Amino acid sequence: MSTLIPTVKSSKKPAETNFNLLPSLPSWFDDILGKGLGTEFMSNFNTGITLPAVNVINSDNEFLIDMAVPGLKKSDFDINIDNNILSIGVESKTESNVKKENYTRREFGYSSFKRTFTIPHSVNTDEISADYADGILKIHLPKRDEAKRKPIKQIKLS
Repeated sequence: MSTLIPTVKSSKKPAETNFNLLPSLPSWFDDILGKGLGTEFMSNFNTGITLPAVNVINSDNEFLIDMAVPGLKKSDFDINIDNNILSIGVESKTESNVKKENYTRREFGYSSFKRTFTIPHSVNTDEISADYADGILKIHLPKRDEAKRKPIKQIKLS
């Protein structure tokens, strides 16, 4: 926390302002404790997956959802459609157990997220597909034939 320094905005002298030049006792403790006991003790806490960013591309024939989620397996994903809502969920668990002469160390982790999207009525839900390669999840939402962009038709004058 930083200490406020009064600035003169009127003709009053700094001594006439209501600011205290010394920090208050609680802010002084916050400054000391905040710097010394910040995130050092929590450096490995909650290092799981955060909500991944998504790119949605609207092309002539389909919507394409790209999501960068590296380090996962295909079996970690739960992708489903319910009542025109597309849900993409991930649940990942890791566990390691190291045994040496004088010690045993066991670490585990859990991370998850869920993203949902409303599917437009222009999408053919029967033909939605997904693939996962090189850390990128791609979901293809093909458009219905009547929703696809038609090429420009030239009309000749008679």
